Amino acid sequence: MAIPADIVNEIKYRNDIESVISSYVELKRRGKNLVGLCPFHNEKTPSFTVYPENGSFYCFGCGAGGDVFSFIKLIENLDYADAIRFLAEKSGINIIESATDNSLQKVRNTIYDINRETARFFHSVLMSDEGKWAREYLLSRGLTLKTINHFGLGAAPDKWDSLLNHLKSLGYSISDMVAANVVSKSNKGSYYDRFRKRVMFPIINVRGRVVAFSGRAMPGEDKSAKYINTSDTLVYKKSENLFGINFAKNCCEERIILVEGNMDVVSLHQAGFENTVAALGTAFTADEAKLLSRYTKEIVLTLDADAAGQKAVRRAGEILKDTGLNVRVIVVPDGKDPDEYIKKNGPERFKALLEGAVSEIEYKLLTAVEDIDVNTDDGKVKYLSRAADIIADTPDPIARDLYISRLSDKYGIQRSTLENRVKEIRRQKAKTKRRQEINKIINPRFEKSSVLPEKNAYPAAVAAEENIIAVLLSHPDFTDYAKDNITPDMFISSVNRRAFERMLELSLEGLDYDLSLFGEIFSGEEMGYITSLLNGNKSGDNSLTVLKDSIRVINDESLKRKSIDSAKKSTDDWAENIKKIIDNKNKGDK
Repeated sequence: MAIPADIVNEIKYRNDIESVISSYVELKRRGKNLVGLCPFHNEKTPSFTVYPENGSFYCFGCGAGGDVFSFIKLIENLDYADAIRFLAEKSGINIIESATDNSLQKVRNTIYDINRETARFFHSVLMSDEGKWAREYLLSRGLTLKTINHFGLGAAPDKWDSLLNHLKSLGYSISDMVAANVVSKSNKGSYYDRFRKRVMFPIINVRGRVVAFSGRAMPGEDKSAKYINTSDTLVYKKSENLFGINFAKNCCEERIILVEGNMDVVSLHQAGFENTVAALGTAFTADEAKLLSRYTKEIVLTLDADAAGQKAVRRAGEILKDTGLNVRVIVVPDGKDPDEYIKKNGPERFKALLEGAVSEIEYKLLTAVEDIDVNTDDGKVKYLSRAADIIADTPDPIARDLYISRLSDKYGIQRSTLENRVKEIRRQKAKTKRRQEINKIINPRFEKSSVLPEKNAYPAAVAAEENIIAVLLSHPDFTDYAKDNITPDMFISSVNRRAFERMLELSLEGLDYDLSLFGEIFSGEEMGYITSLLNGNKSGDNSLTVLKDSIRVINDESLKRKSIDSAKKSTDDWAENIKKIIDNKNKGDK
């Protein structure tokens, strides 16, 4: 690990897991542990548990788990090493990296440095004569120089190697520029600037670091795409970031405004709406929704009013529904986007729109009528069928009652008729959902991405492996016994084999099996699994007996597999010999 183990232990000691997590989650004591609503998925019944005794947490709902560093990694959207640094800064500990610094972290740090220098380069071009075309465009869109500087906007020159040569002059290698995705490699093997003749928007994460770029083509330019963006790198995943979140996170306790484009974000911030962000990429994602849920209680959607915008609103609404956030929608008049509307009508009128934002269900009901003539009986029936389906999806019984009353009054039908239709749809959907849940129990699916894809084929062996890992996590002193009786290559499950190998490494170094020593080399999902074994009480009061029995199962299963492999080899050899005899006979006949 790049950060010395004794420093990591000191950071963990100063950042008690109960204190750290309680600053994000409301915890209630349940015996010697604490429980609360999981911050990583939407739930009504607490399944998130903190174990102060061993400094871990685990959610029985979504499987998230680990130590205090794992929690910060997930909640602050950081990698594991940065989570350690985050808590080090919080507790005033100065980290001196070891001489054998982790090479991956070195690359990350280099990418951060390249991104910072790239942002400075683009901004300097924008403010120079060379970038006059981009500066005039931004000013023509109503932006002030103060706003341009605030967001660090820039311009990519209309050249193939300006940035490449600039970064080279600062000592960066081309391979690092490619890793940062600011330079690309052609099919012929030459290198060139990824962004050319574009207005540049630096993408900054919640910690204030430049992680990527979005380049907008000039209006009228014959470009293959209006926007091109940084591809995913070691420091950036577009599905887990939002443009403007670095500013919005400081002023969005009540609500965040979600718009469609970078320019909308910049314009709204300039107009005083600093709680505005935009999704990155082509669609709003569950990870972006999760990020928003850390900072606010309500999301106001202001996506474009065209058909694509309406579809985006519906998709975003479905994704946000799982976060527990209140969702409202602004219907911008005349099909304009927020930027256009503010320029024409001013911030006060937009503020009025914001205050009058409708609920998500009301927006769906409004847009559901657009292609229907409700002045005809057929049209009314068609619309009310759509409306019943929309209302049935609403979990709040008060909201359902309100909209049933409104629509029955408006369209002159008996309230009971619409109410019964909504109830019937809800019954059908509940029945379908229940059938799906039962099917999952009866016919469990083992996805390729599962931590234990091997358990379906080898349930006994993998269950025994789980027992071994669980016992050793609680009783490191049994490691020598385990090492003398089984080897890592006898493990079927990849994650259990790696966990056992890690324990053997730590045992040789004389280190305890602290979760922080697993966190940097195991994924978040794997850490959740390992934490569940630590706190699962699989061994009870008979740990050594459980360990011995589990090792016996592993050995028996290993012998079975060898026997099957041997039989298969014998069969294959026999078939091959028969084939040779037949081939030789055929040759002789000729």
